[in-house]
Amino acid sequence: MIEIHSKLPAQGVTIFSIMTAMAQRLNALNLAQGFPDFAAPPALLDALSQATLAGFNQYPSGDGLLPLREQVARLFSRRDQLTPDPVTEITITPGATIGIFCVIQAIIHADDEVIIFDPSYDSYAPSIQLVGGKAIHIALNTADFSVDWNQVKDAITDKTRMVIVNTPHNPTGAIWSRQDWLNLIALIQDKNIIVLSDEVYEHLIYDHEKHLSALTFPELRDRSFVVGSFGKTFHVTGWKTGYCVASPQLMRVFRQIYQFANFCGVTPIQMALANYMQQHPEHITGLSRFYQDKRDLFISGLKDSKFNLVASKGTFFQNLDYSAIRPDLNDREMCQYLAEEHKIVAIPVSVFYQHPPEKLHLIRFCFAKKDETLIQAAKILTLV
Repeated sequence: MIEIHSKLPAQGVTIFSIMTAMAQRLNALNLAQGFPDFAAPPALLDALSQATLAGFNQYPSGDGLLPLREQVARLFSRRDQLTPDPVTEITITPGATIGIFCVIQAIIHADDEVIIFDPSYDSYAPSIQLVGGKAIHIALNTADFSVDWNQVKDAITDKTRMVIVNTPHNPTGAIWSRQDWLNLIALIQDKNIIVLSDEVYEHLIYDHEKHLSALTFPELRDRSFVVGSFGKTFHVTGWKTGYCVASPQLMRVFRQIYQFANFCGVTPIQMALANYMQQHPEHITGLSRFYQDKRDLFISGLKDSKFNLVASKGTFFQNLDYSAIRPDLNDREMCQYLAEEHKIVAIPVSVFYQHPPEKLHLIRFCFAKKDETLIQAAKILTLV
C-alpha cells in the first residue's frame, strides 16, 4: 500500500469553490467569487485575436515579452514618478498568485517567520508552510481594519524574514496610508526583512484616495517585491497574467525560482495586453470612476436594508454587517441561509482568518458586476 503524506493536510476545498458550486446548484445570484460578469473591452479581445493571427504563439522570453514589461514600467512612471528597468526589474507571470508563491519560495527558508495581516488572501499561509516557514498572523482592528503597530513591533523577532502587505486590501477594501508605510519602515529599516506587497487592486481605489506602492518609498526600494494583476485591471481574470517588480538583486533570486515554476506566461495574451495598454491608456485612468460608480450603485440600493456597511475604499469587494438581521448565525451559516432562502451567494469573511474574531458578522460581496446584477442583488438583500 502506497503511503502519501500531504504537505497541506488541513487544506480542503476552498470556500470559493464551495460557494460557486452552491450558486450553480441553487441557481442563485453569485456575488461571491471575484470576477466580472461583463465582457472585456472589445479592443482588447481584438488585440488578442490579432496577436494569435500574427504568429505570437510560441514561447516568449521567460521573463515576459519586453513590450509588456515596458508598459508596466510606464505605469509606475506615470503614477509614482519612478521607472523600474523593464529588463532587470520586471517579470511577467501567469497570474499574481504564482508571483506571490515564487517570491516566498525565493526568500523564505525553513524556520523563517513571515508576518501576514488577517483577514488575508488564502494563498499566503500555505505558500509559507510549503517551504517550512511559519506564518505569524496579526489580526487587523475589526472596526476599520487598520494595523495595530504595537502588535507588529512585538511580533518581530530574529526569525522574521518577511512582511506581506496587501493594499488595497482583499477582503476588507481598506487601503494603506502613507503613515502605515512609514510605521512599517521604522520597524524594519535596520533589520534583514523583505516586504512582499500584493497590489493587485492598485487601480481600484475610490473617493479621491491615492494608491501608494511599496516601491514609492526609497527606504523600501531595495527590499520590496510588488506583485500586480492584469486580470483585475482589464476585466480578464481568466487570462491569468500578472507581474512582479523588484530591484535587480531581488529579481535575480525571484527568476531563479520562477523559471522552474512556470518558465513563461502566455505569449498572445502578453502581446494583446501590451498593444492595448499602448493604444488605450484611458482604460486605466478611468478605472477608479468605473468601479466607484458600481460600488455606489450597490450601496445606494441597500439604503433601505437592515445591513450595516462602511464603503469600500478599494478593490471590487464590499463587506456587509448582518448583525442587525441574524446575529444568531455565524458568517458561514449566514451565507448558506442567504443562498438557500434568498438565492444570493456571498463569501464569509471568517475564512480569511487563522483565528476569526468572536461575533464576526461580516460577509463579502463582489461588485464587479453588470449594473442590472447589482440592482437585482440590492433588491434581494433589502428584503432579507
